[in-house]
Amino acid sequence: MSRDDTIRGHPSTGGFNFPQRNFAHLRSLTEDKGLWEHADHSTPRPEHGFCTDDNARALVITAHEPTEDVTLLAEVYLRYVLDSRRSDGTFRNRRDSAGSWAGETGSDDSQGRAWWGLGAMAARAPQGWMQEASLEAFESCAAFETPHLRANAYAALGAAEIVERTRSFQPAVDLLDRTTTTLARATRSAIPWPEPRLTYDNARIPEALVAAGLALGDERRIVSGMRLIEWLVGHETTGTHFSFTPVAGRAPGDNVPAFDQQPIEAWAMADACHRAFVATEDCRWHELALRAGKWLLGRNDAKAVMYDEESGGTYDGLTAIGVNLNRGAESTLAGIGILQVAAGLGNASN
Repeated sequence: MSRDDTIRGHPSTGGFNFPQRNFAHLRSLTEDKGLWEHADHSTPRPEHGFCTDDNARALVITAHEPTEDVTLLAEVYLRYVLDSRRSDGTFRNRRDSAGSWAGETGSDDSQGRAWWGLGAMAARAPQGWMQEASLEAFESCAAFETPHLRANAYAALGAAEIVERTRSFQPAVDLLDRTTTTLARATRSAIPWPEPRLTYDNARIPEALVAAGLALGDERRIVSGMRLIEWLVGHETTGTHFSFTPVAGRAPGDNVPAFDQQPIEAWAMADACHRAFVATEDCRWHELALRAGKWLLGRNDAKAVMYDEESGGTYDGLTAIGVNLNRGAESTLAGIGILQVAAGLGNASN
């Protein structure tokens, strides 16, 4: 079952409706060379250029939206990520407004996100050439090797997209096993969480383990991922809403709530809880996935709405007194991703 499937039979007491997904602001951040990274309020900031991180995230989002207008956006992002590839199978990250690449290989996270986006396109792209080009690129994924947990999680999520549909594509099977073996080893050596403090995109780590377990038929990975997500949900819940780790991170004993909280945390949590629901069919995870979505719409520590329904932009951060009104690529993609989860689970909950 994918997030695109409508879940029937879930408990629904009504009263909370999520808005429709709106791609207008994402379009305004997109030009022929790629997706601008930053915005001043709603206006793109070309001086900051583009990055593979965001264009790869955009592939994940657009792979789930097979409409004609969104497919045109996906073509831009796919060409960006494919152009960022180097001959050794790695990816460059930063590109300036003129289209020139800066530096050599990008960060480990950007490598992992590139494989995530390409995996989503290989599995779900609405056009055959897009699937074929992404799958061809995946032939070189053996070049990916990193000790960093989130980079491994991103790459695993891309590989899982392919393996869920076919276990005959060995490069993806090998990448999925290799990356989640690293994650599983880390979770066994440090309990309850494999790091001394939470940082960013935290729920992607358990999500990747559960995704790998489902794709590979490995119950141990599912159990390991479920243990982590259970702990993370407890750690990031205040009352009846999520209180996410701020951009500066969180260690045991730190004050709660803390700010700036970022939309990518809500997107990652919504995805992870949805994945847990698919793995267990326990309706509690359905409710938690939607609770993560409600963070976007004001069920948060500041009671502030983070999503601009008119434009489809998502604000960059939640502060103690409201929102950071800039609407950059990362946040806007996170907002759309959250609404995709809500749409897949059914649009009503208490």
